[in-house]
Amino acid sequence: PQGELHPPTTKPIDTPDRRCRTGRVLCISKKSDTLAWMVDGKVVSAMDVRFGSHHSPTREGTFKVAFKSRHHVSTIYHSAMPYAMFFSGGQAVHYSSDFAARGYAGASHGCINVRDKAKIAALFAKVHKGDRVVVYR
Repeated sequence: PQGELHPPTTKPIDTPDRRCRTGRVLCISKKSDTLAWMVDGKVVSAMDVRFGSHHSPTREGTFKVAFKSRHHVSTIYHSAMPYAMFFSGGQAVHYSSDFAARGYAGASHGCINVRDKAKIAALFAKVHKGDRVVVYR
């Protein structure tokens, strides 16, 4: 059914990149500002995201989840990064209370921010170290 193939999110998800068609992938579109959690080419969950600013952009490419930290706090910015899933150096997918409060009026320092705490918590429980992360435009 359509509801299972395209779970609801505020923004419609982009057509998944070809690199998202196999395996377990956090498929993240800068074009649609969405993250789709995909398993073997099927969208399991989806959520709105925002990215880094022009001065601290989010890297694009294919990565792997290097480590996860449920209660992470940035050592550089001293800000909370709950449900952090690091994929490229200090860049991670994580919940952002600022994004939840201000929406797209702000930006991250390169991380991928999620504004729905329940959705990122559920995703954090499913994603494993080594799962792929594809960030594309």
